[in-house]
Amino acid sequence: MTFTFIAALLYLLSAGLLLRRNEPDASSPHKPAFFLAVNAVLCHALVHILEVVNGTGLQLHFFAALSLVALGMAALTTSVSLNQRMQALGIAVYPLAAAFVVLFYFLGDNQPSQLGWQLLMHAMLALLAYATLAIASLLALMLWFQERALRNRKIHGWLRALPPLVHMETLLFRTVGVGFILLSFVLVTGMLFVDNMMAQHLWHKTVLSVLSWIVFAGLLLGRWRYGWRGPRAVRLTLIAMSLLLLSYFGSRAVLEILGKI
Repeated sequence: MTFTFIAALLYLLSAGLLLRRNEPDASSPHKPAFFLAVNAVLCHALVHILEVVNGTGLQLHFFAALSLVALGMAALTTSVSLNQRMQALGIAVYPLAAAFVVLFYFLGDNQPSQLGWQLLMHAMLALLAYATLAIASLLALMLWFQERALRNRKIHGWLRALPPLVHMETLLFRTVGVGFILLSFVLVTGMLFVDNMMAQHLWHKTVLSVLSWIVFAGLLLGRWRYGWRGPRAVRLTLIAMSLLLLSYFGSRAVLEILGKI
């Protein structure tokens, strides 16, 4: 309980500092916000580590998975903010992480997943892929806001802390590329290690994940071959991520939450 609420508080304090930042040079890291974020990530990680250490076991149900994905997003955001003008991303990521770790504390079912090492590796790869591609989706949204502000000649607030538009696009596609590789490993390990998909309600999850993989592949191919960028890149990133969210969290919500109503 203690680490849960400490993590949530530190996340919110870090996001608040970033939101109120008005220095002309927003390219340098905001050290107090970075310090708070690092400690928030550590406390968040301890919440899940202590489950395993205390014998409860690692949980992978709906709210536990949300918390783990948010942990991955927060860790990636914090690490990137060391050498990129990307601390503004924390304004969106850190409150999400705070909300999800608290939801996990109050709504978690405290039932560990009994998985062999193969399925555990598959699950961890999936959560890391979701976290990376969720970051890509937030970057896509920020890119869209940035382009819109430039067209209207109204760059203000947190948009001033972002990298130039070209650098944002490069970062977006690098993140999509890393997430795509991770998602490819997820699909391969799923085919190798998961048995009896029909009995485990996994067919729809697999279909949606493959569709998401196809959209991401098309986006990267279009970028390489035709130089796709701007609104098209944003749209395809968000479509692919929506399919990916439906593949796991949509099915989990139906089975674990709506199924209990």
